[in-house]
Amino acid sequence: MNKRIGVVAILVEDKDNVENVNKLLSLHSNIIVGRMGMPYKEKNLSVISIIVDGTTDDIGALTGKLGRLKGVSVKSALTQK
Repeated sequence: MNKRIGVVAILVEDKDNVENVNKLLSLHSNIIVGRMGMPYKEKNLSVISIIVDGTTDDIGALTGKLGRLKGVSVKSALTQK
């Protein structure tokens, strides 16, 4: 399977799931190239962006697990090839 490079945006509105998000990111660290996280205190949420390099299956597994967490929204954009 071909690898793709992409960006994943994660919005964490439920602070109770921050630890779960971090655990999932650690479990999938083999496809994570870089990460930037910023708390947005005025809006009571955290914004995390990660750069990924992996197969669509690997990236989909990560985003799917993240998206199933309560109060967590995920969007991704991947290269075509």
